Amino acid sequence: MSKNSMQHTTRGDGVPIVMIHGYTVDHRVLLPLEPVFDSHPGYRRIYLDLPGHGNSPRLPGPTSALTLTEAVIDFIADVVHDQRFAVIGQSFGGQIARAVTARFGTQLLGSALLVPVVSWGDGRTLPRETILERDDVFLASRQPDERELFAQVATRLNRPGWERFEEYLLPGWRAHDRIAAAELGADFLLPHWPEAEAAPHRGPHLLVTGRQDAIVGWQDQLALLQHYPHMSAAVIDGAGHNPQIETPEIVHDLVGRWLDALSLKHLFE
Repeated sequence: MSKNSMQHTTRGDGVPIVMIHGYTVDHRVLLPLEPVFDSHPGYRRIYLDLPGHGNSPRLPGPTSALTLTEAVIDFIADVVHDQRFAVIGQSFGGQIARAVTARFGTQLLGSALLVPVVSWGDGRTLPRETILERDDVFLASRQPDERELFAQVATRLNRPGWERFEEYLLPGWRAHDRIAAAELGADFLLPHWPEAEAAPHRGPHLLVTGRQDAIVGWQDQLALLQHYPHMSAAVIDGAGHNPQIETPEIVHDLVGRWLDALSLKHLFE
């Protein structure tokens, strides 16, 4: 896949940060991070729409974790060239971000992984589903399929939570290619842990998980700490599968600290 067939949106100038969203959404799910960059200038955010998501066409062949990862790696090589860069990956995009780290090595400054996919299917360690707030009268006014999705990824099922869900997550879900998504769902994990085939990456890394995340959980992700000597980790209570949407202030603080560490690394290396 060429860089021209994967749609992307660029904001800001400076050190590139490739932004990789998750399964059946699009780049808009990461836009709640934008306020962080108002106070941390000097970064060019490259928001991807993965193949078969948002405005990007599906791959010409089968869709799998491996083929999407290869497409992203090719895109980065085309767009970033030999520049040093960073990556932020959310959910399935976190799995791709881990592969990007392994592939680019010291060219990569560091990564921020938001609720990354580590295990899948029966291999996941998941918390009990927890709803912290629920407004049944409001929920009854929503479309059943969209209401079901909302309940899967959020912990506060009320009007304010819905409004953020509707702004940042729902448009991508409505736009994704259902056939490509079914193919990906059947081949969702990379053949090997990316970290198993690469030296430990010594840049600044951030892991953010939600204590109430019933999609990927939070316990399995802590194993990543063994592979990243300078990884900070946070398990946010009161957050499900989209902490950047549900608990933005906490995530902004964590990502801001990570950006500070990236700036120091880029300045002194």
